[in-house]
Amino acid sequence: MIFDFEPGDKVFNPLNKDWGIGQVQSIIKDKVTVNFENVGKKVINAENIELKKINERDKY
Repeated sequence: MIFDFEPGDKVFNPLNKDWGIGQVQSIIKDKVTVNFENVGKKVINAENIELKKINERDKY
C-alpha cells in the first residue's frame, strides 16, 4: 500500500474530526500511528480508515 504522507505530516480523520489534527508518528505496513491533539495516540488501520493530509495552504 502506498501512502501520500510520511512521519511528521499533519493529518485528520474525516470520520472523527473531533479528534483534531494529528501528526503521523510512524507507518508500518498498513498501520499508521498518529498523535491526535484531542485523543492522543491512535493506531489506524489504513485499509479501513482513510486519513486526509493537511497541507499548509489547506483549511481544516
